[in-house]
Amino acid sequence: MKTIIKLEEVMMLALGIYLFDQLDFAWWWFVVLLLVPDIGMLGYLFGNKVGAATYNLFHHKGIAILVYLTGTYIALPVLQLAGIILFSHSSFDRALGYGLKYDNGFKYTHLGEIGN
Repeated sequence: MKTIIKLEEVMMLALGIYLFDQLDFAWWWFVVLLLVPDIGMLGYLFGNKVGAATYNLFHHKGIAILVYLTGTYIALPVLQLAGIILFSHSSFDRALGYGLKYDNGFKYTHLGEIGN
């Protein structure tokens, strides 16, 4: 089952790359911005509960889709870009086994414990 989930996430990353290609930004923007959503990990400086909340905020695909669709609706490409980056980053993380966090520690995710 883990292989199927990882494959699904890789395909969603491919969707993000395709959507990025439809925008008028240089490719280096995608590469540079892809790791920016990990800024949500800074919340762990204030404890596990805050860390999990901030991490999950920056890694929630529903929020990413909402940001992208809002950018599409109001014709604001930079907002579309933000949504694509959030979505693509989340897919990339999940393909590597990093899921949304529980508030009892960074390694406890909805995909299982990191490192097991």
